[in-house]
Amino acid sequence: MTPTKLFAAGGAHIDRRGHISGPYAAGASNPGTMREEAGGGAFNALRNAVGRGCEGTLLSVRGGDMAGEAVARAIREAGIADLSATFLDRATPSYTAFIEANGDVVAGLADMSLYDLAFAKLIRRRAIRDAIAEADVVLCDANLPEPALERLAGLAGARPIFAVAISPAKVVRLRPILTRIACLFMNRREAVALSGAGLGDDPANMARALAASGLTSGVISAGKESVVGFSADGLFEIEPPSPRLTADSTGAGDALAGATIAALMRKEKLREAVREGLAAALLTIETNTVVADYDEAAFAEALALVPAARDVG
Repeated sequence: MTPTKLFAAGGAHIDRRGHISGPYAAGASNPGTMREEAGGGAFNALRNAVGRGCEGTLLSVRGGDMAGEAVARAIREAGIADLSATFLDRATPSYTAFIEANGDVVAGLADMSLYDLAFAKLIRRRAIRDAIAEADVVLCDANLPEPALERLAGLAGARPIFAVAISPAKVVRLRPILTRIACLFMNRREAVALSGAGLGDDPANMARALAASGLTSGVISAGKESVVGFSADGLFEIEPPSPRLTADSTGAGDALAGATIAALMRKEKLREAVREGLAAALLTIETNTVVADYDEAAFAEALALVPAARDVG
């Protein structure tokens, strides 16, 4: 079978995670450890899709610094074609999170202004138009500003567009192209921001509101709680399996997106594709890296732990 060619545009930056060793003390020095690696919503999701059999091409933006070199190296090592632009006089975007011992994020800082500055211009390049024309599927994240998202949707033509919400503040950028998105991956806070629902609402109601607004299908995650999905085949939920060990949950949502997309491209129904996404997310939670390295046997073992989808009335 010929691999699906996936063109992705979005975040590929430095991901820093500070793990606080003891109870968090506001306004004080907190002992802990800092980990740094290449991450980003589009890049992480694309790496997971490539790991499940797709071919990948990435468009992102980085600075002319050591962080940019680390991101470029990670893209090469993942076997992904790199069409990203380097701005020598700029710093590479980064995301820094401070995480309590129980896994909760105390605060996050996104230094990503370069994305807003550059993406709309980059998508006008001939090489980008040609790469999209050669792709079967387009993936984007909401790190792209609205003009870039609208141009990307225009260039995609009839190709399916998959999207990663990124954050409650950024997901609203997807509204102008919502009816063009084949499937949107988001958490409950992002679903609230996009649907206008209340945070305490039933996620099934959020899904219904998003479907009514023109979104073809979507996946709403909520950490340890059930994932809710919807498509033309109906509304369903799947309970994520408990991790056999918990190392770091960073990247789990991107793994869910990437592995689900790869399964959808093999013509799986959304509810079965999400099971594969949850298996990849489980393996990610059980490792200290934002993208898990696993073989087919380990994936099959994780998939066996994911229960079947339940219909939601």
